[in-house]
Amino acid sequence: MAGPTPLLDLFKRGEVDRDVRMQAAAGALAPRAHEQLAILVLLLEDRDPEIRLTADETLGKIPESSLRAFLARSDVPVDLREFFADRGIFPDEMPQIEFEAEGDEPLIDTDPVGAFDDDSEEARQSGVQALVTMTFPQRLKAAMKGSREVRAVLIRDPNKLIASSVLSSPKVSLPEVESFARMQNVSEDVLRIIAANRGWLKSYGIVLALTKNPKTPLSMSMNLMARLTSKDLQKLAVDRNVPEALRISARKKVVQSSSGKS
Repeated sequence: MAGPTPLLDLFKRGEVDRDVRMQAAAGALAPRAHEQLAILVLLLEDRDPEIRLTADETLGKIPESSLRAFLARSDVPVDLREFFADRGIFPDEMPQIEFEAEGDEPLIDTDPVGAFDDDSEEARQSGVQALVTMTFPQRLKAAMKGSREVRAVLIRDPNKLIASSVLSSPKVSLPEVESFARMQNVSEDVLRIIAANRGWLKSYGIVLALTKNPKTPLSMSMNLMARLTSKDLQKLAVDRNVPEALRISARKKVVQSSSGKS
């Protein structure tokens, strides 16, 4: 499956409060389809019996035809297919191209927020202004469904779940991720999530941004430095904004490269 799953990772680690788990169990917290299904299945084992029951009821509300079409996708994990097979639901024999073309929209959304889907300038600006008075659940939805401007604000949210939800949003783009990687006022967790995503690291701009960001953990910066061009490595060697250890290591690589050419 393409894309990151930082939101799912938080659920797996048990770092999500009960009210948010209940939202997800009810189908109101709707990220990508594969993330949503994985979270719902995970919540069937939740320590709270009400959450377990709600998650089971929500799974039962998803149209079987939608589930069969989704399970036919080549990127669906085997364990998820086996889970639904035990419930008597099997993949369509012929993958439905139309389903994949629709993107990775949630299979059920009991609390759609239409205002976040408006791309007009007025809606984007009003969305940013509204963040000031939003409750936590509202900010969480905005992180996944909001505009680029809303995501740029919420990526800096001190709550790990909010920032992770921004990176889980199906709407987030590579240029946005690169801009996040350059930010020095985001949490280290945000930079770790970006650095852990192989798809995003195919972008040289993101690699460079992470390497130059003094907030990036040093071990990650050191690893990413090996992918820089000679020109950027030379700049890094004299960059006073990065940790000294990184600057010294870059300088050594520049010297080694120069010696190899001579």
